[in-house]
Amino acid sequence: MDLIDIGANLTHESFRHDIDAVLARAHAAGVAQMLVTGASRAGSEQALALAHAHPGVLHATAGVHPHHAIDYDADTEAALRALLRDPAVRAVGETGLDYYRNYAPRAAQLRAFEQQLALAAELGMPLFLHQREAHSDFIALLKTARDQVPAAVVHCFTDTRAALHDYLDLDCHIGITGWLCDERRGTPLRELVREIPGERLLIETDAPYLLPRSVRPQPSHRRNEPMYLAHIVAELARDRGEDVARIARQTGANARAVFGLAAPAAQR
Repeated sequence: MDLIDIGANLTHESFRHDIDAVLARAHAAGVAQMLVTGASRAGSEQALALAHAHPGVLHATAGVHPHHAIDYDADTEAALRALLRDPAVRAVGETGLDYYRNYAPRAAQLRAFEQQLALAAELGMPLFLHQREAHSDFIALLKTARDQVPAAVVHCFTDTRAALHDYLDLDCHIGITGWLCDERRGTPLRELVREIPGERLLIETDAPYLLPRSVRPQPSHRRNEPMYLAHIVAELARDRGEDVARIARQTGANARAVFGLAAPAAQR
C-alpha cells in the first residue's frame, strides 16, 4: 500500500527514544509519508527539524493549537512565518477552537484562530484544523477565510452529520482517525464516513493518541503509531463498502494534492 498519515504528533516525548524504529514500522506497514503536526511554536520547530531529518518521508505543519492560544503573540506569529517559508512545511495549523477542554480562554482561542486564518490566506497555504464542541464559532470564522486558501482539512473529525455537511459544503477535506475503531464512541462515525465523497477523504493516526481499540493484540504501552494507519484503513474500507487498496490510492492522491507532496524518491 501507499498510505499517507496526514496527522502524527511525532514530536511527542514518547517517541524520543525510538523514532527511527517507529518510522521503520510505519514503512513496513505501507505508510509511505507522514505529516508531523505542529501545535505550538516549539512543537512546530521540532516538527520541521524531524522533517529535515527524514526528507521526502516526513513533512510538517506549523501552527498553534487552541490549547496553546494564550501563547499566540507577535513573536510567535513571526516565528510561524519563518517556519512556513520552509518547503517542508505544508500547512498552517494545527489551529482552531476547543471548547471541550477550554485549556485557553475562548477569547484567546478566537483571536489566535483568526490570526492563523489570516496568515494562511496571506501565504496561500492549506489549513490543518481542530474543532471540538465549538462548531458554531468555528464554522463562522472558517467561512470568512475558506475562499482565500487552497484547501482546508478538518482534522480528526468526530462531530455530527450536520457539522460534516457544513464542512463538505465549504469543500473541506475530512480526516478520519482511529476514533472510528472505538466501540464506545465511534459507532456514529461508522455511519457518517459513508457520506464523505472519496475526493474529500483523508486518513490519519493522531499518534500517539487514539490508539485503535480494535487492534489486536493491544500494545502494553498503549501508544498509537503511524503503523496502525493500515488498521484504520481496513476498518474504514469495511464501513464504506470499498476495497482497501482503493481507499489507500484515493486518500494518498488526496493528501498529495492537498499538501503538494511529491512521492518519495523510491516510488518515482
